[in-house]
Amino acid sequence: MASSLDGDLVAVLRCPVCSDGLALDGRTARCPRGHAYDLAKQGYLNLLPAASNGIEGDSAAMVGARTVFLGTGHYAPIRDALILQADLDEDDLVVEVGAGTAYYLSGVLGTAERRRGIALDVSKYAARRAAKADPRIASVVCDAWRELPLVDGAAQLMLNVFAPRNAAEMARVLAPDGRLLVVTPNQRHLAELVDVLGLVSVDEEKERRLQESLAGEFERVGGEVIEEVMSLDRTAVEQLVLMTPSARHLNYRELLQKIAVLPEPAIVTLSVALSVWRPR
Repeated sequence: MASSLDGDLVAVLRCPVCSDGLALDGRTARCPRGHAYDLAKQGYLNLLPAASNGIEGDSAAMVGARTVFLGTGHYAPIRDALILQADLDEDDLVVEVGAGTAYYLSGVLGTAERRRGIALDVSKYAARRAAKADPRIASVVCDAWRELPLVDGAAQLMLNVFAPRNAAEMARVLAPDGRLLVVTPNQRHLAELVDVLGLVSVDEEKERRLQESLAGEFERVGGEVIEEVMSLDRTAVEQLVLMTPSARHLNYRELLQKIAVLPEPAIVTLSVALSVWRPR
């Protein structure tokens, strides 16, 4: 499946240099001031500002591990909960910030043919995967901490799953009656692996920091806890670790040695909070 970079989706994008709207000209998105962005052969559009060049997104190995792990269905309860909370109309636009492989975004789009999605991620490796996830999804490389390359009020729903949150920009891009769905890990998340494998633990203040980061632009209107027990073989544990930020600081050989002594299957807790927000 190829990325759906058509005129309708390009019309909700804007130039990262001057913020003017973009229009599609063949395989190039152009703004009225002459800035042009070619569609990559892998199907994504790179709208990363020059000032963000060199920023570290997920590596090819991390994206590959995520693709394998998510394909096993162990995180399907998170996707299922997002689908239930989405409450979309037939032709709504869904934007995911930090979309990765677009696993959650493609699930939320469901079967509605006119429903469309835009996957935003700073990683070109992730963007390549997202471009192939669903023909209704346009895959765009951008920096979530800067201005998002979307026009005001473009999205009816925004997803943010284990990803950076730029509250002002997310509020600007959402329609006034739109909603933001945020997924964050709880302290019990992967608790059985944290100490044994040396993973990054969840900050005790994460919930407070989430509230503080969004409260100025959003009002919390709902939420739920998603908690399941996962039964993971050692290969699944390896892929799970390699897709997380912990992979950046772990020695791979030492990681495999630690995984080798785990019971098989390993019983691991999935515990996340899904919160629902509306722009103020």
